[in-house]
Amino acid sequence: MQILHTMLRVGDMQRSIDFYTRVLGMQLLRTTERPEQNYSLAFVGYASNPEQAEIELTYNHGVDHYELGNAYGHIALGVSDVHAACERIKVAGGKVTREAGPVAGGSTVIAFVQDPDGYKIELIQRGTRS
Repeated sequence: MQILHTMLRVGDMQRSIDFYTRVLGMQLLRTTERPEQNYSLAFVGYASNPEQAEIELTYNHGVDHYELGNAYGHIALGVSDVHAACERIKVAGGKVTREAGPVAGGSTVIAFVQDPDGYKIELIQRGTRS
């Protein structure tokens, strides 16, 4: 088995595509329009399946926001330098909700950012800082 994608419901498709591509540096991989079923899809990621899992952004026509609830956690992205990534995200207009620093009780450097719909994305430092 392999993880293929994670689906997030979004309130504004273009706003979300802009965030994941412009702020987080992902690629818009493909889109699907289903006007008869009242939804649109956009798949974003750093590479397509099967190389990497993707994020499926789903816009249900006419729905501009969702209650996230308290069960959802976050998406995690590996980065070479969390501090630099946070700075790039801020410059691009992204929202850093937890600055770069060691995880509670450990030494792994992490940070959290938030997408326009309120979904949390954890940045985890991998490898050496450049």
